[in-house]
Amino acid sequence: MADFDDGKDDGALRTIGEVSEALGIKTHVLRYWEQQFSLLKPLKRSGGRRYYRPSDVELVETINRLVNEEGYTLKGAESVLRSSGKSEFDRREDDRRASDRRSAVELRRASDDDGSKRSKAEMVAQLKGIRDRLDSALNS
Repeated sequence: MADFDDGKDDGALRTIGEVSEALGIKTHVLRYWEQQFSLLKPLKRSGGRRYYRPSDVELVETINRLVNEEGYTLKGAESVLRSSGKSEFDRREDDRRASDRRSAVELRRASDDDGSKRSKAEMVAQLKGIRDRLDSALNS
């Protein structure tokens, strides 16, 4: 983890300037990464001031390693982070599309639970409902 020489506790929240200085990454790059990586969401207080949790700092270090040392593109780095099972970084449950992901998971579980199989017609009807919700969300 980054070495902060500010006398704060290791679990303390850090400002973008503190993270920038400790990791040697410019603040505009950190702000850009926030836009590009849905997993990176520091706390924002009144006035838009950013506060990075220790897990956010760890994620920034990982992104920096993947992009600047291992040569990944930003899209490739996000793909690696998502597939590596770093669930502590994944804050997508706040994402507006989370309910659609849950619907697909629930559908999958419903067909596997208790050995009871839904009929093909029921599954198709449920999938059409999901498709209609997605269509209305995209067209609104």
